[in-house]
Amino acid sequence: MITYISAGLLGLLCLSIPVGIVLFLLGFGIDQFFSPFPLVKGLGNLVWSTSNNATLIAIPFFVLLGEVLVRSGLATRTYAALDRWVSWMPGGLVHANIATATMFSATSGSSVATAATVATVAMPQAEKLGYDPKLFSGAIAAGGTLGIMIPPSINLIVYGFLTQTSIPRLFLAGLVPGIGLALAFVVITMILCMIRPGLGGERRIFPLAQMLKALLELIPIILLFTVIIGTIYKGWATPTEAAAVGVAGAIVIAAAFGGVSLQMFKDSILGTVKITSMIMLVVIGASFLNFTLASAGIGRELQDFLAGLGLTPLMTIFVIVLIYIVLGFFIETLSLMVVTIPIIVPLVVEMGFDPIWFGILMIVLIEMALITPPVGLNLYVVQGARKSGPMSDVMLGTIPYIIAMLAMAMALIAFPQIALWLPDALQ
Repeated sequence: MITYISAGLLGLLCLSIPVGIVLFLLGFGIDQFFSPFPLVKGLGNLVWSTSNNATLIAIPFFVLLGEVLVRSGLATRTYAALDRWVSWMPGGLVHANIATATMFSATSGSSVATAATVATVAMPQAEKLGYDPKLFSGAIAAGGTLGIMIPPSINLIVYGFLTQTSIPRLFLAGLVPGIGLALAFVVITMILCMIRPGLGGERRIFPLAQMLKALLELIPIILLFTVIIGTIYKGWATPTEAAAVGVAGAIVIAAAFGGVSLQMFKDSILGTVKITSMIMLVVIGASFLNFTLASAGIGRELQDFLAGLGLTPLMTIFVIVLIYIVLGFFIETLSLMVVTIPIIVPLVVEMGFDPIWFGILMIVLIEMALITPPVGLNLYVVQGARKSGPMSDVMLGTIPYIIAMLAMAMALIAFPQIALWLPDALQ
């Protein structure tokens, strides 16, 4: 049955049908041929119960937060400010790409939005200053993936909703691995540019006065992140309430820098509606698919398959990692999460692993899927911003950063406390 379902999923995706529709169609097919009950009769109730959840209200708020920051021009200011602080390192402006992506990951919650923001601002600089197009664009695509790891992350909210785990603890657990990945990207860039200086372009050192002035422009974004995350961790606000406060704070910051206008509000709201609608269609479609999969007994079949391999729990985790890497080549990341979570996570928990830890490990693997062809969304976002040059440049440029992600995944398996020590310490 697993083979038929996998073939059906890949076949429908190859037809360029929207992912949310694919999940519904696959659910209808499973209900028709494998389920012993007519589940379609309960579709209306399932759609309502899935969407009528207070936790999911945080998604449009965090999307709107990112939209306001991007469309008000704060992205350009942030990039210019970070350029003055990090361009002295081997690699020059490439580090500004990574630093800006990290900064916006801490506010937008979306990898694609983060990559699009940085690519739009940075790409003209690459052409002007003569940077290697592979490394420069690869750093943007990889840096954008941090948007689903560093809190507040929309993907972590979806994971917490589907697994009924604590979203504040997930946010805490993602902080150290997210920052660790950003630092790993910086180190890899420095090593590559020290070996081949031509990759990184000119290193620039700015006067201290300019650096301090630039730091002032970063303070509002840092304060906004602190307010959002701090209110959640202190228990003063739920993630949804903190997201609403974040939107208000973003509007205040945008107004202070003269970035508020009626057109900005229109564009931000329209962008939020489009992104949120896509996410909710995927979540609802996946909920229906998971309902039909459970009825058809796919969970038991997969559990029997893994048990039949005769592997230890640790080796089973490695098999699951391999499954996610392979699926990540072909399935869009959010869809990959919502389709597999109800099947994989119960097996992982039954083997004695922490669901918070596994959520962070899954996010690292999902990040890899964002920059691996043929379905890596960040690759297409960055290529679209380039407007010239082959797609292979972006793909090749991400290879060093994919290696860093694999290393982080192995480190999380070897040392689970990388993800767990912060939520345990602040519990």
